[in-house]
Amino acid sequence: MSIYVGNIPYKVTEEDLSGVFADYGTVKRVYLPTDRESGRMRGFGFVEMANEAEEDKAIETLDGAEWMGRELRVNKARPRENDRGGSGGGRNNDSFSRSNY
Repeated sequence: MSIYVGNIPYKVTEEDLSGVFADYGTVKRVYLPTDRESGRMRGFGFVEMANEAEEDKAIETLDGAEWMGRELRVNKARPRENDRGGSGGGRNNDSFSRSNY
């Protein structure tokens, strides 16, 4: 399972975020998505920890906490509902699946 971390400053690095979550257990992976065109960080990220108990403690403690001048939003990450493999304008419309082309 992964943790979603929202409302983080654009200047944050994976090392910064890992350091915050390391206080609650072993951080296995940190991912900070960037915009494809600008390369700029998107203001959210994902943290994967060694076990669910560590994740739960980090979520409980860090959700709503102020960090680097921002109030963090921290919760369990939800799996992507539909990986279309291409652009779709963010719409979930089965009539436009790739198999129709």
